[in-house]
Amino acid sequence: MGNPFVHIELHTQNLAKSKKFYNDLFDWKMEEIPGQEYTIINVGEGTGGGLMVNPIPDALDHWLPYILVDDVAAAARKAVSLGAAMVQDRTEVPDMGRYSVLVDPFGVSFGLWQPKMAS
Repeated sequence: MGNPFVHIELHTQNLAKSKKFYNDLFDWKMEEIPGQEYTIINVGEGTGGGLMVNPIPDALDHWLPYILVDDVAAAARKAVSLGAAMVQDRTEVPDMGRYSVLVDPFGVSFGLWQPKMAS
């Protein structure tokens, strides 16, 4: 099956409280990314994710799923042609890949993820 969910990110207004809650609830391994307010969640088996401060002040906390694609730009263009709205255009994550964030025609947010190809 193509296009699996590959990363799920919690956007929260209170990073410390969210980390404590999920750390107490589950046996997740959390790794702080140096120099950034971002925490990688390693769940062992299955899809991992991350925690970050919600980039939209006063917005409700929410989980944002990322879907694997071969080409972020092409997938984003197709989504927009089908009625999605672009929230964040293609953005590079150094040494990891690139992503875009969109909202589907029904108001649901999702991300597209294209990993960096090995050289």
